Amino acid sequence: MPDRKSQNFLRGAATLAAAVAVVKAVGALFKVALGNIIGDEGFAHFTVSYNIYSLLLTLSTAGLPIAVSKMISEAEALGRKRQVRRIFSVSLLLFFALGLVGAMAMLMFPRELAAAFNDIEAEKSISALGPSVFFVCLMSAYRGYTQGLSDMKLTSVSQIIEVVVKACAGLIFARLLLKDGLASASAGAIAGVSAGSALACVYSALYVRRAGKGRMRPYAAPDRAEAPGSILRRLVSIAAPVAFGASVLSVINLIDTRLIMGLLRNKVGCSYMETKVLFGVFGKVQTLFNIPSSFILPLAISVIPAISASSARGMEREASRAVQSSMKLATLLGMPAGIGLSVLAGPIMDVLYKGSAQEGAGLLAILGIASYLSCLALITNAILQAYGQERLPVLTVAAGGLCKIAADILLVGNPDIGIYGAAAGTLLCYAVISLLNLLFLKRVLPGARGYKEIFLKPAVCSALMGASAYFGYPVFSGLADKFLAGAGAWTRSALALSVSIAAATAVYAAAVAATKSLAREELLALPGGSKLAKMLEIR
Repeated sequence: MPDRKSQNFLRGAATLAAAVAVVKAVGALFKVALGNIIGDEGFAHFTVSYNIYSLLLTLSTAGLPIAVSKMISEAEALGRKRQVRRIFSVSLLLFFALGLVGAMAMLMFPRELAAAFNDIEAEKSISALGPSVFFVCLMSAYRGYTQGLSDMKLTSVSQIIEVVVKACAGLIFARLLLKDGLASASAGAIAGVSAGSALACVYSALYVRRAGKGRMRPYAAPDRAEAPGSILRRLVSIAAPVAFGASVLSVINLIDTRLIMGLLRNKVGCSYMETKVLFGVFGKVQTLFNIPSSFILPLAISVIPAISASSARGMEREASRAVQSSMKLATLLGMPAGIGLSVLAGPIMDVLYKGSAQEGAGLLAILGIASYLSCLALITNAILQAYGQERLPVLTVAAGGLCKIAADILLVGNPDIGIYGAAAGTLLCYAVISLLNLLFLKRVLPGARGYKEIFLKPAVCSALMGASAYFGYPVFSGLADKFLAGAGAWTRSALALSVSIAAATAVYAAAVAATKSLAREELLALPGGSKLAKMLEIR
């Protein structure tokens, strides 16, 4: 039987994973619907403004929630209730200040930011995103606090509130403002993001206030909180390398945006309109590329406090078990998703983005494989950070980012490759990050085992699933054309794609069960795991 801490870690990850499933399903539907409302050109404005927002948000929050979660989990493991409260108070003030600075930057300089990235029409969208920086910063403090206490409910529910409001309000605003032009419609969609962040932040504040009323009492006699300045210095010392590493990738994404649009116009010879369309379809494909890694985020969030708390108690075997489980689950989830996106790239783009630029299928075929590597990079970054090696991911991310920029310059500017070079650069970037992280983990982890158990069986299962999807879709498509000739072409394609995905998923589940890729104790640590183990006959 798995130990209680292992159960807490995996249950926390499962709770977040369930929420992420809802969040990403709604978020994906939002972006797909939005892409069909505002088209490739309008989506370019949306993507440019969102990349700028991501950088400011990364500078404001990246690393700090991890630092808060790590410090609180350590203090909680040692029974230091006063220290927990003091850490939260200091982090809340810090997040408030950072959020205010980030929001003001977007509200005061939207035109300058838009012009810097060759899309002056993104100005309205940048302004509309400003308030979201402030609210997300505050919300990050609340989430870091509860995650450190192994309470994932706040993160799960607030994410659902955020995405539902974003989707509903964003699509309504985009539709209403479409008559004023694509730039205004994009800004309307972005305004929905800010509205969702605001309501989710209000919920988070109320949750922590209600849940914390009795939590901090009674205090243990020897428990004495550190001075705020000392806590602040430690927060920054933990967060700074993480934030710098995350910011490196965000900065590189912005450089990527500028490079791609500039190279397409100046080297490939595309017009301004053609450049916006190509960058817009690349942005649409990136939405699908990001879906697999979003399901790994709960693991990354949960593994940090789990490892930190175990290490604080000197329980290295328990920490090692959390590492092994998180990497295996990340591979079991991310690898088949990435392969599925790649082999079904054409049908997926035809069904989700009907009428979009034809380059989308080729871009997704490349980014599908890259999506698994981004999952692997995410979970290995988290493990290194949990072991106090925050600086190593900075180096690996910087190395991957530099490779991405080099690939852009060499490939995107080649008229025979063009926009496909951007996808190839992303693939190379995450391949470099993942490989370097794995090499560092072998050196850092005490008693680290080989990677064969983690990667080999999931790779076999994923290959079988990919073959099923690749050869199955033409069969199901032919059957749909034969027996549903009266239905529209889109309806037949959507039905064939859905059946292909369902069949491939069944093949994958059967392969996982047959190869025993997931151990019984790992299943039992998940909610409903005993029933799942019985159903899959895993003993």
